[in-house]
Amino acid sequence: MEFNIAEISKGFALDGVFVTAQRFGTGHINDTFKMSTDKQTYILQRINTAIFRQPEQLMDNFVRVSRHIEGKIAAEKIANPATRRRFLQVVMSHSGQPFFVDTDGNFWRCYIFVDEARTYDVLEKAEQAFAAAKAFGAFQNDLADMPGRLNETIANFHNTPSRFADLKAAAAADKCGRLKDVQPELDFIMAREAEYSLLLNELAAGNVFERTTHNDTKLNNVLIDDLTGEGICVIDLDTVMPGLPHYDFGDMVRTGTSPAPEDELDLSKVGMRFEMFEALLRGFLSTAGNFLNAREKELLPFSGKLITLEIGMRFLTDYLSGDVYFKIHREHHNLDRCRTQIKLAQSIEQQFDAMRKLCDSL
Repeated sequence: MEFNIAEISKGFALDGVFVTAQRFGTGHINDTFKMSTDKQTYILQRINTAIFRQPEQLMDNFVRVSRHIEGKIAAEKIANPATRRRFLQVVMSHSGQPFFVDTDGNFWRCYIFVDEARTYDVLEKAEQAFAAAKAFGAFQNDLADMPGRLNETIANFHNTPSRFADLKAAAAADKCGRLKDVQPELDFIMAREAEYSLLLNELAAGNVFERTTHNDTKLNNVLIDDLTGEGICVIDLDTVMPGLPHYDFGDMVRTGTSPAPEDELDLSKVGMRFEMFEALLRGFLSTAGNFLNAREKELLPFSGKLITLEIGMRFLTDYLSGDVYFKIHREHHNLDRCRTQIKLAQSIEQQFDAMRKLCDSL
């Protein structure tokens, strides 16, 4: 889908005159552009309203989170321009809203581009894993005292039993005739049904607590400073809403411990690197550990397996449903993604005792 970005840019109170724009990033959901004026560089995104059906609530969350972190920085009284890169600076539309609706009804948002930093789809060093996890932990810590409850931008987003029910329904419907091709994957996921309610049962029992969480902590959703290697800014705030800290840590394990991308065809390359898990655990606890209770910490290793399986369910559900949610770039793409999740979950299971021992020792 093509857009007239020069025309859309006129909806926002930009600094300077539009010069150029090009597609940017590797996200599956929104359309993202890096846009420049003669004075400033921005990120411009079309919000996918087929997924995020209440974009006004989404952007209300976005603004509340960014302003709360900005307030934290002000309270710290750090006279350092670099701290401005710790949060996303939203650009308002000319109507004073944090979004702009074009003539076709598309919702757009804009924020200042964070320079001299980048994301990584696959982490290359344990130091990067530590830095990213530390940044996500700091993000949760910054929001721990934010007043009020955020909007739920996607209901039941990390409700694993609900995702499992969706998968069973998609398998029963078999609308695309693909069930015959996925029986081993379906059997693997079905065999672990008893584990899918564990975190929600702990929440109901009062052993773990709802927090404000990011809920999509792929490691390419944190910017790593080019010079220092520190994680400086958490991005992609669409799914920031009430959740459990385990959702965030679990997705870090899923996306940060395997050396292979999530759609790798050669499954021999997929597996959990224990040194990356250790770096993630140490980094996350270094900033989030002060507000997590003992049981919440104890469940962190399990969350890596749970979220990996949950995302595997979602990829398989989408494949059985005809690839209607995640963007695909080849035939069987979502099935390939599901298979990498299963292979990673197997690797986590094989190392789970060591993961728990490490967590206990910390």
